[in-house]
Amino acid sequence: MSIGITGEHRALAASVHGFAGRNIAVRGAEHEPFRAALAAQGLLGLHLPEEHGGQGGGLAELSVALEALGEHCTPGSHLPTALASAIISRGGSAHGLLPALADGTLTAAVALPGGLRAATPAVASPDAPAARPAPGTAGPGASAQGPAAGDAARPERLLTALGAPDAGLVVLPLADGRWAALDRADCVTEPLEGVDPTRPLTAVAAVAARPVPADRVLDGVTAELVSALAVVLLGAEACGVAAWAVTTAAEYAKVRVQFDRPIGQFQGVKHRCAAMLVALEQARAAVWDAARALDAAAPLTSGPLTSGPHVSGPHVSGPHVSDPGGTRGENTAAPAGTSTGEAALAVAAAGVLAADAAVRCAADAIQVLGGIGYTYEHDAHLYYRRALSLRALSGDPGEWAERAAVLAAAGVRRATEPDLPAEAEPFRREIRAAVASLAAEEPLTRLARFASEGWLMPHLPEPWGRAASPLEQVVIHQEFRAAGVRRPNLAIAAWAVPSIVRYGTPEQRERFLPKTFTTEITWCQLFSEPGAGSDLASLSTRAVRVEGGWSLSGQKTWNSLAQYAHWGICLARTDPDAPKHEGITYFLVDMSSPGVTVRPLKEINGDEIFNEVFLDDVFVPDDLVVGEVGQGWKVARDTLSHERVALGDSWGPGSQHTDMVKLIGRLGGPQALRPAALEQAGRLWAEGQAISALGLRVTLSQLSGGDPGTASSVRKLLGMRHSQAVSEFCWSIDPASPYWNRMVLATRAFTIGGGTTEIQLNIIAERALALPRDP
Repeated sequence: MSIGITGEHRALAASVHGFAGRNIAVRGAEHEPFRAALAAQGLLGLHLPEEHGGQGGGLAELSVALEALGEHCTPGSHLPTALASAIISRGGSAHGLLPALADGTLTAAVALPGGLRAATPAVASPDAPAARPAPGTAGPGASAQGPAAGDAARPERLLTALGAPDAGLVVLPLADGRWAALDRADCVTEPLEGVDPTRPLTAVAAVAARPVPADRVLDGVTAELVSALAVVLLGAEACGVAAWAVTTAAEYAKVRVQFDRPIGQFQGVKHRCAAMLVALEQARAAVWDAARALDAAAPLTSGPLTSGPHVSGPHVSGPHVSDPGGTRGENTAAPAGTSTGEAALAVAAAGVLAADAAVRCAADAIQVLGGIGYTYEHDAHLYYRRALSLRALSGDPGEWAERAAVLAAAGVRRATEPDLPAEAEPFRREIRAAVASLAAEEPLTRLARFASEGWLMPHLPEPWGRAASPLEQVVIHQEFRAAGVRRPNLAIAAWAVPSIVRYGTPEQRERFLPKTFTTEITWCQLFSEPGAGSDLASLSTRAVRVEGGWSLSGQKTWNSLAQYAHWGICLARTDPDAPKHEGITYFLVDMSSPGVTVRPLKEINGDEIFNEVFLDDVFVPDDLVVGEVGQGWKVARDTLSHERVALGDSWGPGSQHTDMVKLIGRLGGPQALRPAALEQAGRLWAEGQAISALGLRVTLSQLSGGDPGTASSVRKLLGMRHSQAVSEFCWSIDPASPYWNRMVLATRAFTIGGGTTEIQLNIIAERALALPRDP
């Protein structure tokens, strides 16, 4: 995926990539010959209203374009210019500046609340040396610009701005906390040297002696708004930087040979590349969600963005720069139309994750490239520099994490419901009436109707399901949840049923499915063996042909709830001479059959959910073979990955970020945590929120008929690791809790069962990045 998941957004990304490939050279930092071309393509005004010379889109569209430009490490002024126009368009004045910003005739610099981290302006001093121009941004002899340059009227405190000293417009805070868009002639500007030579930085301040025209004061604009927009737009470019790093590392790993093998076959390299992709997808989800939140909340000029006296977030601070918005420690402005600060929470998650992902991926790309990645001739260092600069300018991720934790603890939540088209409403009314009817039934009658009317797995074909389309599945899920009507958890049966529906005989379907849906039949899975866990195709359980069926012998393990199951779905090898993934057959085993022995396994938390199952000459008749003999691997793959819509708010078992926040509340709130713990809680919240956003992206992709790509695998991997991390954190702040004592142990299984973390990383590396498989 890219940030964009709709067909229109993907087309936009492809168009921008094509444009960038034809027009942009990252090392051409001294000139901006492509700025006019950017404007001609409408890219500088994607997010602006048409009446102001824009394309009528929003931050989501601009983020898609900036990600694509970031993948080319596009130098120059396009990002601060687009950021300035986004700020101005959200204010209540100075809209007359927007057409010139959109058509490229006016460039801008923007003072960023987090700018001090990128470069620090010098303190005014009579004998201060002349400012040195940033590489690639000004020629020899360049000096401070503006009427106050070089004299005693130079302001004592300059702010760090993203943009060039010769930008025609400067967006910056005034001494009284208001923000303004001033001509360069009304400002002091001095070039600054940052870590990124392709992106100029400038020290700026308004000339105190000059009155600010009323039409240049940006009504309603605050440091909070500027920070939020910067996080989203810089985060979008950061995603592009990370995407380049992932692609570059993976492509190099395919062709670089060491020890007679491509280095991409080595698990260490493979896992590093896969982890890079995981970080990228998580960052994309966070930026996408924040852009959507700000678009929905526009204009971001009124109402409380944050709540609680300690919410301040990243801002300018330090010995030489005051807080430009005057907002440190105060409640500040928020999106109009939001009642709980959803936009602020989404922005905070992006602030935690996006730029950090770019830095990590760029650094890891250099590691994979090895010595060549450390040379000046290779572009890798330019992307690493860009990532570092973006992280500095976006604000301290740790402060964003603290903000996320405080907002979440105050009850702010980010909704993850998909926006459904109008055609869903007639179906919604139908489903709502059906759910109300079910809710009125007695429990046993309701359960029978669940089974007979196809409500338990509605994506299945009738009569076992409702043949529900992706859109209908989402509506059904929403209406059952809204009405508080809970459907039974089919557990392992949810894996068995789709395979029986697809590959079973009519007699098998009639025999097993109705009673499975009414929970009269429970199932276990007899797949894993002591010598065949993640490498399931190495199974050794034998099935020998006998009169009327098959005799199964072997040992299975890690079989959840097998001691309670009536039936098991079992893989056994029917042709030992066939290749590894062939000669396997899928059986239905009666767990009460002679020769079946179930032995519970006590786990580290004292539970006995897993079992080992011994099969000693267990007879299975021919009519309990599912699918064709020898084709069990195909059936099993369907069992493990049957098609249904992934719902954005559906998590597996285990601990969630919402559980963590409830615990923090019970312990006395954020103020009860040490600063390090508060930051850690915020990072966990941001990760959990991004995982939910990933799920929503998968849902929306499926609804539009698209391919979610790697997002499903990434979400599974992140979800299991996240559950462990939440449990560990919660135990660390409440170690006396019996519940968290239990969960910190129980969740250790999450990165083992269903495919270990290492296997999941292999799958992502080989399927998503096309790295070579082990020989």
